[in-house]
Amino acid sequence: MKLRSVIAKIAGGGMLAASLIMASPISALACTQIYMGKALTTTGDTYVGRSEDYSSRYVKAFGIQQREENPKFTSYENGAVDGSGFQWTYQGTSYRYTYVRDLPSEWGAENSASASKVYSEAGINERGVSVSATDSTSMNTGISALDPVVDTGIGEYNLADVILSIADSARDGVKKLGAIIDQYGSCECNQIIIADSSETFIFCQLSGHQWIALKMPDDKVAVTPNLSGLQYKVNLDDESVCLHSANIVEMPQDARLLQTYADGTPNIFKTYGDSNVNGRYKLARDYFKAQLDSGSDAEGPQLAFTPGIQIDSFTAMRSFAAKSTSGNPTSNYSDIGSQVTTETSMFQIRSGLSSDIAAVQWTALAPAEYSVFIPSYSALLTEVPEDLYPAWNTIDGSHAGGGVQNALEEAPDVTGKNLDYIMMDINTIASSYLNSMGANTRAYLDAVQKSIIAQQDAVDAVMKTTPAGEARTELANKAFAAVSEQVYAKAKTLLDEMRAFVKAGDTSAAFVPSDYDAATGSMKTGLTYGAAIVAPTITAQPASATYTVGDKAADLSVAATLADGVEGSDATLAYQWFKKGSDGHLVAIEGATSSTLAVDTATAGSATYQVTVTNAVGLAATSTEATITVNEAKKDPDQTPTPTDPDKKPADDTKTPAATKKPTTKAALPKTGDDSSALMAVTVAMGVAALVAGAALALEHRRQ
Repeated sequence: MKLRSVIAKIAGGGMLAASLIMASPISALACTQIYMGKALTTTGDTYVGRSEDYSSRYVKAFGIQQREENPKFTSYENGAVDGSGFQWTYQGTSYRYTYVRDLPSEWGAENSASASKVYSEAGINERGVSVSATDSTSMNTGISALDPVVDTGIGEYNLADVILSIADSARDGVKKLGAIIDQYGSCECNQIIIADSSETFIFCQLSGHQWIALKMPDDKVAVTPNLSGLQYKVNLDDESVCLHSANIVEMPQDARLLQTYADGTPNIFKTYGDSNVNGRYKLARDYFKAQLDSGSDAEGPQLAFTPGIQIDSFTAMRSFAAKSTSGNPTSNYSDIGSQVTTETSMFQIRSGLSSDIAAVQWTALAPAEYSVFIPSYSALLTEVPEDLYPAWNTIDGSHAGGGVQNALEEAPDVTGKNLDYIMMDINTIASSYLNSMGANTRAYLDAVQKSIIAQQDAVDAVMKTTPAGEARTELANKAFAAVSEQVYAKAKTLLDEMRAFVKAGDTSAAFVPSDYDAATGSMKTGLTYGAAIVAPTITAQPASATYTVGDKAADLSVAATLADGVEGSDATLAYQWFKKGSDGHLVAIEGATSSTLAVDTATAGSATYQVTVTNAVGLAATSTEATITVNEAKKDPDQTPTPTDPDKKPADDTKTPAATKKPTTKAALPKTGDDSSALMAVTVAMGVAALVAGAALALEHRRQ
């Protein structure tokens, strides 16, 4: 929340102090941190994050901090003087991580390499450790006198940078931060979320040298809107659920300040915390359908509670922009989402995945009221589109501040296509013309957000099957660039239309974005984020076949689908059929651009075909080859009798007894040993005897 730095600036007096008091009243410096356990979500994932509140139209920069050798960390929380605040050097090579930073010029740190890494509030390092920092808290007067904060101790200015640079896991990050506080102390009281795919901790800087880290349960929601007295009973002796400083109990106990529960368990948050309350806690309970039984947010509010709803990704995101239903749209005190929010970061943490892809960082630049969360695989990310995300120390901050008049004009050219400024201006105009522009602007951005969420699931399916290493890194960079470019295109068109609507002079009618279909609550022209990553899948290949010349042949056909998370996207697929030439090369068939191809059987021969299926952004899938064979028609059998051999005399049927006529089939032929064979032998013998007798009779007759 930067409270210590604001106070330091105000203490400097002059016009700067006056402007800060006017622009950022202490009640408006109201960050809200939310934890949602995986047992409560439709995805089975843990969601954690924070809305960062500081000042309206305040610049934040999303980017990547590359590895460094022996990095030095310096804080200007007590003023722009080296040595006035925390200083620490890490001996070794730091990890690469993402950040969401302030401009160093805001804190007089532009000329200090170690101090210029200002308020890197949220990020994921290459080991898959996520950090969401911070939620400012306070300690009570008794503890403050006993263990005051230390000017040179670590605070919000450096917390995320330090943890992300050195943490191998969430638990490791907790232990290393605790060791730094043990040695150097804390310059302020904060709560930070440190998480990985196995554990999520809320780390609390309780006082100058005391700290505690609570492992959050899977079946609870926790909301911390700058409240230090939220109750959470924990077994301090069980390291599986709690880590803490060595003297967390002994120090207040010796001073007779220790508070306990009825069973004697130390009540750490009542012992150390202040009893301040605010309306954002009650609003969060209402949002999650877990209203306070007492109707008051002052009677022992609990850090963790059971919600009355199941939480999906969209519901989780919008919790960071929850609005009061009090009817006062300008209330910053009771709203979680307001125009003093500078950015919101949410982490979707998945169990059972490797650390490089387990966490997805969702970043909404500018107030989340009228912004869009953009996903990134931040543990893998090595580059960002620099025109959309200029480096934190290169941004021209002149377009910030200034109210609606600045928002109605283009940002300076030197900022390029800075997505932060686009979202900042949309927020300023929509909130300034709330009655005519607020509802449809938010409805349109909701349509964009829901489409991104659906397509992210499709992108994630590809990421999970991509081999770890360079291939995943390349895919992570490509996916982030694709979704960022598409959100920019939608947001820039929306902003141009909003500016034109206001400048036209009549803001009495409701503003409707040209790309918004109010009847369906969707965009008229969808995003192609998923299509940039997800290639078509062929579900039925063209089949080879054999025909005879003149046959009626079935068409060659292919079936394909595009699992990009967009309803109806199969209809956007394009087809191109190819035929293999005599040289073996495939040649596109002119006009063959549907999912089917007619087969020609007019002539005999063989041909090989293949089809390519392409999505809207050019990703393609190629079918297997299919061969069509067309044979010549078979001739009918020749019915002409076989010519007789002239040298062969015809058989003399008259000399063949009818009884000895040759059988016409094998089945009719007698076999040796059967009755028919014996009968034939007798018949033949009788025939021979008859012939002999006849011949003898004839001879005798001739003699006579």
